[in-house]
Amino acid sequence: MPAIKKPSDHFDIALQTGTGAAADFPMPNGMAPDFGWLKSRSTGSTNHLLTNRLVNNGNTVSTNSTTAEFSNPALYFNGNNMGMQPYNSDAGQNGQTYVLWGWKAGGGTAVTNTSGTISSQVSANPTAGFSIVTYTGTGANATVGHGLGVTPSMVIVKARSTTGNWCVTMPTLGANNVPFLDLTNAAASFPTVFNGLPTSTIFNIGTAGSTNTNAATFVAYCFAAVEGYSAFGSYTGNGSADGPFVFTGFRPRFVLFKKSSAADDWIIYDTSRDTYNVASKNLYPNGAFAEDTNTANRAADILSNGFKIRSSATYLNLNAATFIYMAFAEAPFKFANAR
Repeated sequence: MPAIKKPSDHFDIALQTGTGAAADFPMPNGMAPDFGWLKSRSTGSTNHLLTNRLVNNGNTVSTNSTTAEFSNPALYFNGNNMGMQPYNSDAGQNGQTYVLWGWKAGGGTAVTNTSGTISSQVSANPTAGFSIVTYTGTGANATVGHGLGVTPSMVIVKARSTTGNWCVTMPTLGANNVPFLDLTNAAASFPTVFNGLPTSTIFNIGTAGSTNTNAATFVAYCFAAVEGYSAFGSYTGNGSADGPFVFTGFRPRFVLFKKSSAADDWIIYDTSRDTYNVASKNLYPNGAFAEDTNTANRAADILSNGFKIRSSATYLNLNAATFIYMAFAEAPFKFANAR
């Protein structure tokens, strides 16, 4: 894939304070997202809300829950923008602060993909290595087309019409080793969940209900690494405050971490909430917690060409433990300045 010079054309972050009324939540650089992920920063016991243009407008799922997709008008699409309005306590509340992460797929247009044994609907942005896939399960081992044209570095699957875990597969973890985005569990072998690694055309699903219940509907978010824009991989902790440096080839805008060799939280940092080093404003996909700042235990420097762990604590840097990450760029290395 060619290098991306302007990452914000494909991924961007917006911050907003709720007013108690419906309001647009536009991306600061004008990108029209096809996949939006919203979280309250200031209030605990509030769900992560995720939606995309392939599902009914206002239907959301939560990474901190196994609950099926539900009609939740808190997060919706309004033309090129996303909108937010009060619903329960999760969104739009007066005086509460929110973050919205947004990715561009195929501009809301879905095509039928028959590369797999199950026909899928795909909205793909091959330039940025991202596609949204919906499909209906059969209960038998199957393959599903993703539309990227290259092998994904990460695939995340969630049941829409029934309950189920958020299932993650990454080639860096090896075949069948699955961490769950809604849990703290270590990655473990679940051959019935993905039944093999993805290829340039398909990802594999097994017979597990969380990826392939018969007649149930599912959504998959598929990501491939793109030079200067996105990176996926793993690092090994050293247990030192002078922690590992991970080269991504760009200054990260967003980084998702998980200790994969043992139980621990998933953690998200971004440079809209953390505007200078060290980054320590944590949000947790597996929990409904408010943003917290934990410099002693969960801290990293965001650099012009990657990130460096700045904590000896077990959450990000347990000695000899394996950690996985997903990162998206603010600026490619050759255009990046230090923070």
